[in-house]
Amino acid sequence: MLYDDSKVLVRKETPADVQAIHALHVASFPGESEAKLVDALRAAGRLSASLVAVERNELIGHVAFSPVTIDGAASAIGQGLAPVAVRADYRRRGIAERLVRDGLELCSRAGTGFVVVLGEPRYYARFGFQPARRFALRDEYDAGDAFQVLELVRGAIASEGGLVSYSPEFAALDTRSSAQELPDIER
Repeated sequence: MLYDDSKVLVRKETPADVQAIHALHVASFPGESEAKLVDALRAAGRLSASLVAVERNELIGHVAFSPVTIDGAASAIGQGLAPVAVRADYRRRGIAERLVRDGLELCSRAGTGFVVVLGEPRYYARFGFQPARRFALRDEYDAGDAFQVLELVRGAIASEGGLVSYSPEFAALDTRSSAQELPDIER
């Protein structure tokens, strides 16, 4: 158990959660791209961390983390935070924040050097994320300031930076429903 406020429990996903996770992402994003992404990452064994928020045995939130690489920096161990979703009737209660914080803690304990995210800069700043350009990092999606990084281990990102590449499953993601159009998870 990672988080329990007596009503909402945050824990690692189980096989029994898979269908509800898919349905949550379909309901939270335009189209099925993010739901299919999570399914593909899971099938490929690339869900490094997959946490769910549950209340009264009902899945109400999910966050996923998967490996990323920096071209030319084989020793840099990073994760991409994507996607995160909370059921519409549970938003603005801090559930997404709890999922992200617990996921970052799992990444830190696993020795992850850095985490990247494509998302709303004002939202992710609360976790310590900064524009990735400050670390000379670029993304495959030309997301500008929406592409952010949190260095969990000081010096994990080499000063020369580089291009951050997500797992191959992201290539199938419909970019029309990407980070620039995130659902209102908590804002």
